[in-house]
Amino acid sequence: MVDRSARKEFSMLTRRRFLELCSAAAAAPALRAEPRFRVGITTDTRHGWEHDVLLSFREAAEVGFHAVETFYQHVLPWWDKPQELQKILDGLHLRFDTVSNGGSMKTQFENPALASQIIDEHLRLVRWIKGFGCDHLKINTGGRRPGGTTREDLVQMAKTMNEIGKRTADEGLKFGVHAHLWTQLQDRSEIDRLMELTDPRHVYFVLDTGHITMAGMDPVELTRAYVSRIIEFHLKDTRPADRGGHKGPLPRREGYTDIGKRIFLELGNGGVDFPGILAVLRKNKWDGWLTVELDSTDTTPQQSAAQSKKYLEDVLHLEV
Repeated sequence: MVDRSARKEFSMLTRRRFLELCSAAAAAPALRAEPRFRVGITTDTRHGWEHDVLLSFREAAEVGFHAVETFYQHVLPWWDKPQELQKILDGLHLRFDTVSNGGSMKTQFENPALASQIIDEHLRLVRWIKGFGCDHLKINTGGRRPGGTTREDLVQMAKTMNEIGKRTADEGLKFGVHAHLWTQLQDRSEIDRLMELTDPRHVYFVLDTGHITMAGMDPVELTRAYVSRIIEFHLKDTRPADRGGHKGPLPRREGYTDIGKRIFLELGNGGVDFPGILAVLRKNKWDGWLTVELDSTDTTPQQSAAQSKKYLEDVLHLEV
């Protein structure tokens, strides 16, 4: 039989433990609410990296990056032997940010006849990158047709993306769509409509600072508008004249990667207000990926990567 003093001591211990748990539970949200910026780099830069994915990984690692992002077509040699690719990444002290769709995958999300195939292909990619510890899938939409994107297209795109997003969530990852010049998701009206039509629990947004700027939008304002749905940024710069959104005609795809004619530049050239974007993210305690990207270079991909890394560290004070 337990005496009265023992029962009293047990009661006091139980109450103390209860209060400790309550205190910990109250403090946990504050700890989780701090902003968390994870930095990576895409490694498909033309004029050096586009045809040799292992070279791109090695040189990105040499610059000092610890996470890389590539495309489906570049990982196909290891599709049935992912452990070999994981060993290569481990040897370079790298991890995957994500692996984007692309190559032979169907990306015409506006086509209902392809919906089933698109869903199946993207879910296979989700399950593959899950094995590398990725927390999200980033996707592009298909090439822009001469007539642009209709409201009916957006309805179908949303339907297919909602289904992929839900199934991706079931796998424990998030699904994010990238707005990109010359694709079926390009303009602000299209972004707004697609975000309206999709389930915010399952369909997120990847904001590319260069493509958004050259499509005539202000990436700071767009960040503010969709901060709760953005899971990744692709960070590239533009010319100072384009700050706040390009005011001229939509750039033509031809020549945008040509040496001396690029519309996308290394970070720090002044066309994108990166401090303004980070201020919005910090205010909202944002947690996600900041992925440096450059479509092409006038020097070498490694030199361009080093220039952007220096800006991240010296100006934005981010840890790479």
